[in-house]
Amino acid sequence: MKKILVTNDDGIHAKGIRTLVKALSELAEVYVVAPDIQKSACGHGITMHIPIAVKEEEFPNAKQAWSATGTPADCVKLGVRELVKGVDLVVSGTNMGANVGDDCFYSGTVSGAAEGIFCGYPAIAVSICSHEPENYEPSMQIAKNVVKKVFEKGLDTETMLNINVPDLPASEIKGVRITSLGKVKYIENFASAKANIKGRFYWYTGEVIRLPQHEKSDIQAIRDNCISISPLKFDISDYERMEEFKGWEIEF
Repeated sequence: MKKILVTNDDGIHAKGIRTLVKALSELAEVYVVAPDIQKSACGHGITMHIPIAVKEEEFPNAKQAWSATGTPADCVKLGVRELVKGVDLVVSGTNMGANVGDDCFYSGTVSGAAEGIFCGYPAIAVSICSHEPENYEPSMQIAKNVVKKVFEKGLDTETMLNINVPDLPASEIKGVRITSLGKVKYIENFASAKANIKGRFYWYTGEVIRLPQHEKSDIQAIRDNCISISPLKFDISDYERMEEFKGWEIEF
């Protein structure tokens, strides 16, 4: 039987990961390694200079589950290198909140899946486009359908799939689009307060600016009430400009 490793960045007790594991347990043995607390927007950080504490957990529909004090990337490394043998697929989610456009670079959810491909395993990230989702069934169904296709057709370890699902009843979702990343921009603020005689506290907040999007973007798909599936690669080299920079004739 196939084995799926599931992680997230909302923490092991979040509803999203519970619904995802329930859905995927119909297709494979599911193992969970997830952060013990909320780790949203932690990006692709890993823990190096302090130990990671790991605790076995009771988890409905999972073959076995552990919480860890590290990041989603830590959890995947631990899962595939130490805790679970013979993993076939890494799935990260289901996240509460969209992971689209530039936000993918900050996302712990996307980074969990990215760590899967860095470790040599096919990987998928799943998110619902609301921080307080009301509709989990569409995300459960699309996760199952995509995983079925991955098991049927195969997925290489150079590309992960980033799925975003509108927080709508299934009857209101208009279909599935294969998309590229859109553009996200925020009005950013830092609220501050005095910490002590020598320092201050700062809280980061941001308000999304509604930008025009190209028609094939993940953001436009969500605006059109469609599920977005974006294939993502992590070679960020600017191949088009390599010749230009060779022309600078930089010497040493």
